[in-house]
Amino acid sequence: MTTPLKKILLVEDNPKDLELTLVALERCQLANEVITARDGVEALDWLLCRGAHAQRPAEDPAVVLLDLKMPRMDGLEVLERIKGDPATRHIPVVMLTASREESDLVRSYDLGVNAFVVKPVDFKAFFQAIRDLGMFWAILNEPHPGRLHSGPMKVTEA
Repeated sequence: MTTPLKKILLVEDNPKDLELTLVALERCQLANEVITARDGVEALDWLLCRGAHAQRPAEDPAVVLLDLKMPRMDGLEVLERIKGDPATRHIPVVMLTASREESDLVRSYDLGVNAFVVKPVDFKAFFQAIRDLGMFWAILNEPHPGRLHSGPMKVTEA
């Protein structure tokens, strides 16, 4: 019996960064479904099964790849809500951002982020970083024995 694959939640408002990240994850040949959210509000709606996602099965992602600077609700606010809620605090969150500000790094770790990755500018380095993140969080990491998911490989929007 195989273990069902958990989804990856990618929260990114920049269309170019979103596309590059999806291409990099696809080239890794991960079988995990990637759910995309364009801002923090969409991400929390998906995670908490509310709004447009109220009817979706309650299943935690393998990892949340979270941008920092977004409209409506930024990554730090999303992180604070995820890690502050007993139902979601065990979900791994990786801050994936262009920010090199020390205050963002410190605040992210203070709020409980599992990793902080600065997006490389060079495409090859960016691809390698995304591949490594995908491989670690979706395959190598032993997840919390929370809600599981099995599903086809596809990309959907939150």
